Amino acid sequence: MMIGAVMASTAPGAVSAASAQESGVGPVTKLPLPRYASLKTDRVNLREGPSKDHRTLWVFQRAGLPVEIVGEFETWRRIRDSEGTEGWVLHSLLSGRRTAIVNAGPEKNGIKPDVPLRSSPDDTSADEARLQTGVIGSVKKCTGGWCRLIVSLPSKRDVDGYIRQNRLWGVYPNETVD
Repeated sequence: MMIGAVMASTAPGAVSAASAQESGVGPVTKLPLPRYASLKTDRVNLREGPSKDHRTLWVFQRAGLPVEIVGEFETWRRIRDSEGTEGWVLHSLLSGRRTAIVNAGPEKNGIKPDVPLRSSPDDTSADEARLQTGVIGSVKKCTGGWCRLIVSLPSKRDVDGYIRQNRLWGVYPNETVD
């Protein structure tokens, strides 16, 4: 079986991200690999391997955080966060709800610029809000160039608008989301 061959070449019970991406399909779910998901709860243990016997590497404390699923083994999913940290989580702690993190890009004079959330998918449309790097929003639709994002801001109603897709981590370049 292909999985056994892959597992034998890596740590026991682990499927390397590279081999998972090469296959393009998760051996357990038959869903595409890699793919984005989000954390269901605000306490998720990231483990060194696919079992509760493995050491906890990190504890995520942010429900809705987007993660990329890069591997599967039984009820475990190997994920990667926006900073490149990888580890294993139980599949029941993940949601198919698409979210994304705003990434303003490189600093200018030591400051990350705010990113405009526009009223329509057009650089000349009015700003609905200006978002800082790290803000998380719910992805409602992406065209390959723009995404419709809903962001909950403190002290305001939810803000609904459009943001350039290349300013988000949680959607692939040129990906369409309906």
